[in-house]
Amino acid sequence: MAFCWTGRGSARHDRPMLFLLAMFAGWLASPARAATVERVAIEDDRIVIRFDESVETAASFVLDGPRRIAVDVTGATPGTNAVVSGPVVAVRQGRRGDNGTRIVFDLASPAIVAKGDFDPSGRTLTLTLRNVDTRKFAAASIAGPLSFLPSVWGSEPVRAKYKVSIPVPPARKAAALPRIRGDDSRPLVVIDAGHGGVDPGAISPATGLREKDVTLKIARQIRDTLLASGRVRVALTRDDDRYLVLSERYGIARRLHGDLFISIHCDSVSTGEATGASVYTLSEIASDKQAARLAARENKADIIAGVNLADTTSDVSSILIDLTQRETMNVSASFARVLGREAKPLIPTKAVFHRMASLMVLKAPDMPSVLLETGYISNPTDEAFLDSREGRERIAETVRRAVEVHFARRMASR
Repeated sequence: MAFCWTGRGSARHDRPMLFLLAMFAGWLASPARAATVERVAIEDDRIVIRFDESVETAASFVLDGPRRIAVDVTGATPGTNAVVSGPVVAVRQGRRGDNGTRIVFDLASPAIVAKGDFDPSGRTLTLTLRNVDTRKFAAASIAGPLSFLPSVWGSEPVRAKYKVSIPVPPARKAAALPRIRGDDSRPLVVIDAGHGGVDPGAISPATGLREKDVTLKIARQIRDTLLASGRVRVALTRDDDRYLVLSERYGIARRLHGDLFISIHCDSVSTGEATGASVYTLSEIASDKQAARLAARENKADIIAGVNLADTTSDVSSILIDLTQRETMNVSASFARVLGREAKPLIPTKAVFHRMASLMVLKAPDMPSVLLETGYISNPTDEAFLDSREGRERIAETVRRAVEVHFARRMASR
């Protein structure tokens, strides 16, 4: 059965109605004006984000290595940054898709978002922070995002009248080990492509290029270049777009009995024209704290490869772990210096190439490890270099030369 607004003879009434319907449809189809970040205020225990219009939704999540809190806002565009203070040492913003903004807060110490609330207007989001230890921060980094929904058109927030609970699933088994390629008689280099899966890493503000995609391409190029040399075996912690917890990354390398661990990343800044590659090794302060934590564990059978510390006292364990980790740090630093020497004629580098930091991915106590920041994805020149075949080949050639010198020296010393 057909339905119409008026009788068949009333065509003169159809025209204004059709006109109104067209206007209404056009109003629905036209995109709403996105809000802009108007102000970001940082206090000791909270972050307040103010928008000039109401937004649609927001979600926060924790990222480790380095420690960050990221806030994704739908229905907003980047705006004014904050003056950093308290637990936050830097703030940066960038577009996320066609209708969103990501705000990233770099942390001076571990902290998580305990709760988040919008005001009734949907224009102010308040995030309450809670200081935590390193273990809880790492756990929060894999727990998934917290979502925040503003009340609709200034109405009262909807309060749930029921709760849903589900049993906690059993702990998952250790991740399957990746394939090792190359001659079994050669030393093993494990290449770690940073970020992946739900963690995109840094994002280019100009093109939207994601760090996780760049690092995977570079890691694959390094693998192919090293294998072509025939001097080493190679494994990748990930060869696709998957998320790995930071401890899983060097954990995979240890389970494979790797001789050298190289984590690939891209740097990023919110302002300025920073450029060039750099390399990080574990700092002495981080080493001391890590040794103390490892020595305090109940199961100490596999802290140092080939040495069972289960029957030793905490003091003896701490000394042995400390000695092992300091030797590992020395070897890591030696490789970092060689890497810097080989990098200078091939790729853009920072004036101070070798740096030290407390990065989770570098904390294997018995395996030399470095984190290579290949350049700044926030810098258009660096970005073009990192995303080009020539750039990846030059980075891979840098690593190949350094790896060959490193293992030649190790063999000679033995």
